Amino acid sequence: MRPEDHRPPATPVVGAAREVAAQHLSPALLLHSERSWYWASAFAEVLGFGDLDRELLAVAALLHDLGLAEVFDAVRAPYETAGGHVAAVLAAGAGWPATRRQRLVEVIERHNWPEVDPGLDREGHLLEIATGLDISGARPDVLPRDYLRAVLAELPRGDLGAEFGAHLVDQAARKPGSQAHRILHGGVLERLAHHPLEDPALLRPAD
Repeated sequence: MRPEDHRPPATPVVGAAREVAAQHLSPALLLHSERSWYWASAFAEVLGFGDLDRELLAVAALLHDLGLAEVFDAVRAPYETAGGHVAAVLAAGAGWPATRRQRLVEVIERHNWPEVDPGLDREGHLLEIATGLDISGARPDVLPRDYLRAVLAELPRGDLGAEFGAHLVDQAARKPGSQAHRILHGGVLERLAHHPLEDPALLRPAD
């Protein structure tokens, strides 16, 4: 398994999503969004999920944290809901029908659920476990170590832990009924501070 075998679909809407993410997200959040695609695509291979809307999944991965950008930060709506609807506007401009735009909103919203049943939503399940790996360090042993190392070399984590933790603290304080509040009080700051993807043993090149 190699990153070059898991590049996102080279379609205009994926390119536009990458451009929007780069314009509005910090460098650390942009790299997190890009890694989320690579983790999701690799999980799909490991789990044998062949029947996927890969373009939709790539757009969702790239834009799933757009609601954390200051210009899109909603006063009351959870950041994943706000970001999902901004992503749907981009998809409308790309000519996606209403049903597919709604799927995009669902996948982005569901990435913050405690668990997404793949029988309900395969793309939502993949984004949920991909972001779970990148943020909470869940399932670090499912993907091949060489693949993890190669993706991290190409898309380093930087100061994601501190930055994303600060966003969660802010979102949870302003939106106490949100998934951000649940995630924060589930101990994510501790997991971000001691993340398995930042283990020097993992990052060290193989002999």
